[in-house]
Amino acid sequence: MILEERYEEVKNMHEDLIGMNSGWSKIEYNWRDSALYALAVGADETDLTYTYEKDMKAVPSFGCLPFYSAVLNDPKVPLPYPVHYQAQEYLSHKLGHFVDRGMHMAFQMEYIRPIDPIKGTLVWNTNVKKVMKFKEKDIVLEVDNPIYDEAGRLTCRNTSWNIIRGVGEGFDGEKFHGADVDFPEREPDYVIDNYISKTANVLYRLTGDTNYSHIDPEICAVRNQPKPFMQGLSSFGFATFLAVKAIIPNEPERLKKVYVQMRSVAFPDTPVQLRAWKVGEGKAVFKYIDMNTGKAILNNCVFEWEE
Repeated sequence: MILEERYEEVKNMHEDLIGMNSGWSKIEYNWRDSALYALAVGADETDLTYTYEKDMKAVPSFGCLPFYSAVLNDPKVPLPYPVHYQAQEYLSHKLGHFVDRGMHMAFQMEYIRPIDPIKGTLVWNTNVKKVMKFKEKDIVLEVDNPIYDEAGRLTCRNTSWNIIRGVGEGFDGEKFHGADVDFPEREPDYVIDNYISKTANVLYRLTGDTNYSHIDPEICAVRNQPKPFMQGLSSFGFATFLAVKAIIPNEPERLKKVYVQMRSVAFPDTPVQLRAWKVGEGKAVFKYIDMNTGKAILNNCVFEWEE
């Protein structure tokens, strides 16, 4: 009887996560924020489309900033507080011990209308859509993050899959499985190089993700990292910027969707490369590679655009 009661308690604990949300928030930005973001995800002095206000366009992944942001927000927050952090605190309370916040497994952005690069407002409410089983003791949260402009028009829709370890015992829900991606057995159709600068983590923090693990060596040591590392969504931004530059140069408005799977941590002072294969009309698959190690930072990725 005690075991049955415990099972029901754990089952309800996971079900309680569904619908958990961040509440409505907004970011007000201007062209300097757009340019700063572009520089933070790999733009250089030649990329005037994204850094010069004369004929400016926004890097599409600017639309993922609200997911992890403590800059320009209203209401104000001292550090990013995405909804899976809220879930982690709830689970810690229910289980009576600390539960780690976990990390991204995958991320997707559907780009519905171009973001105004000069001035605007992004409005959002993030919520837990699904709880899924992963391995024996882990769960994955599917988190929905639609982004609206100040007129209430849907601009983009972010979906994040975040793993939380050690809290899946007794949960028998849908199993998480990342999207299957087949890579052609030929040389890539698009190859483009870039470089994560020595200060890229510091620069990206200024766009909103001010978590201390991306700047404080002592906190990194506690997390078993040798030095401050790049934000997960900065890797998403780098890859999106490079894919746009390689496949639809200077026409970011043609982007429809980017999907990535996070595979390894990226560090500042690292050469990187995007390798992409066109697999159909308006569709490519790609990898985002750490050229020092040869490992994929992002893998099984999909890029879709309007032909």
